[in-house]
Amino acid sequence: MIERTMSWLFGYRRLSPRYERHPRNYLAFLGLAAALCCYKRLVRLTT
Repeated sequence: MIERTMSWLFGYRRLSPRYERHPRNYLAFLGLAAALCCYKRLVRLTT
């Protein structure tokens, strides 16, 4: 399950190589990617 989640998160190009210089920006993009993954999963389960 962890491997699947990591592959979903690294599907976003911005997270694969670490482009951001500041860790807070990287963590913000990571949180945004996680929220998008959860939203897509929720939409798929409710339809």
